[in-house]
Order: sequence, then structure tokens, then C-alpha cells
Amino acid sequence: MKTRPLGQNGIQVSAMCMGTAYFGSKTDRETSFALLDQYRAAGGSFLDSANCYASWVAGSNGGDSERLLGEWIQERGNRGDLFIATKVGIAYPEAEPGLAEWQIVDECEKSLKRLNTDYIDLYYAHLDDRNTTLDETLHAFDKLVKSGKVRYIGASNYQAWRLEEAHWVSQRNSLAEYCCVQNHYTYLRPRPGAEFSYWGVGNEELFDYCEARGLAFLAYSTLLGGAYVRKDRRLWDKYSGPHSRERLSTLRSVAQDIGASPNQVVLAWMMQSKVPALPVIGVSKPEQLTENLGALGVNLTPEIMQRLNQG
Repeated sequence: MKTRPLGQNGIQVSAMCMGTAYFGSKTDRETSFALLDQYRAAGGSFLDSANCYASWVAGSNGGDSERLLGEWIQERGNRGDLFIATKVGIAYPEAEPGLAEWQIVDECEKSLKRLNTDYIDLYYAHLDDRNTTLDETLHAFDKLVKSGKVRYIGASNYQAWRLEEAHWVSQRNSLAEYCCVQNHYTYLRPRPGAEFSYWGVGNEELFDYCEARGLAFLAYSTLLGGAYVRKDRRLWDKYSGPHSRERLSTLRSVAQDIGASPNQVVLAWMMQSKVPALPVIGVSKPEQLTENLGALGVNLTPEIMQRLNQG
């Protein structure tokens, strides 16, 4: 597995992060364990979870993903070989939404218990909480870093200007700083006026900010739930329109020319862009993971990158 830096803290992480949102709920224990083992066998160590995963699935109250990971870690005895990320801030039956100090500290304790670990490698603010000051939020995260319960902190679903505000709060008070941002991003471009609710979306402004400040950018929902390759998966309305049809045509043409799948081209394009994205891949079957990991071996020439960028 290739690695890449996680911001400017000197840490290298797997170039593909495994998303585990449905592990322990929609994806059963046996399948989840098999996928985690397959990812580890490929050299991967970066696992992404959240305290609320997957509370929207029928029969789930949240915490399923973290509990599943904790069971797998205990059974495999491999905690020291892993880089585990989880998140706080989105509501689920056990917690209200928000990033107040008491919420961050309380939810960290719950996550540590579910994960069967005494530290979290990367702890995200899962959602920008405008009702709590960044000063309070960052002091809470800093408290956890200083206690050794958290190594690094990141932001998810944040806009560039809020990241800059957070940067100056941390600088002014000598607090731990966000080293990365995780937002939604894919090859297609959203249609004008598309509504993403609370989702943060990767865009040129954010990439420019990440490059200037040295933050790593992680991308979720990169493959649009299989819509690039599966006939039974409809393209999201957020990406409907003539421009998307043109880019899809370019994507499929490139994939055919180089002997790769459209999914692999999307992931390779992200990882080889001027401001590279670190994709968080979500899979439910071994063959999906095999396909995604295959993108690590796809080399896109400058000419192909230009073709994809202009598609």
C-alpha cells in the first residue's frame, strides 16, 4: 500500500482509507471482518469510522461501526498496526448534535470504549457547529490531545473560511490544529444550485486553501454509491445535466483506452491531481475492494489527466 502525508505533522497514512460506515449494521460481522482482513493483507492500515455510524439503518442506534472495529481489533490483536479515525458532532440516539466541550469529551470516552482502545489516532469534528464557538471546540480537542486520548484532529464537512478561522483560534491559543479536512468529492461536478444539506463539498477554493495551509484533503462518497459502473444505480440528481453526461463520456472513454474500470480511473484521478485527494473507500464485497485497490496501480499520464480535467 502506498502512503501519503496527513498534513504537516510528519505522519504517513495509507493512500486509500477504508470507510467502515456500514460495518456491524448493514454489512454483517463475518463480511466486515473479511473485508478488514483483505484491506490489511493489501498493506492498508487507515480505518475511518464515526460514533453515529450507522444510526440511519433500520435496527441501529449508532456505534455499530466502532463496536465492530473494536471486536476485530481485539480478536486480531493488531491495534499497534492501525491508524484509526472516528468522528463526533452528528446526532444519533445516544447523543445530541454539537461540538460543545462536554459533548466532545463524553463522546470520546464512548468511542474509546467501543473501539477497545485507549487512544484515537485521528478525531474529527464531523460537522461545523455554528452554535458553539470554535474556541470552545478547539480547547476541548486540545484537552484530549494533551491527555493522550487523541493524537491528531481533523475537520469534516467544513468550508475553507471556517477552517481558516479555526487555524487562527489554534494559533492564537497554542492549541492543537486540524491537520486535514474530509468532504464529499467525486469526478463529476455538482449542477448549479445543487443542495448538499450539511455536507461539505470539495471545490477549488478548498483545494487552494489545503495547499496553502498544508492540510490533507480526504474525499468521501467518491464513487456515488456505484453509479459510475452499475446499471441498477441511478446517478444522483445533484449531478444531473449535460455537463455530467460529457464528463461521464470522457471517463468511460479513458477507462476503455487504458484498460481500467471507471471507478479505478476516478480514484486514480483524485490521487494524482495537483492537490491530491485521499479517498475514503466504502465497500461491501471483496471484489469491490479488489477493484478499488487496483486504482493504486493505475498511472495517468499528463495527457490523460488533462483530458479528464477538461472532460
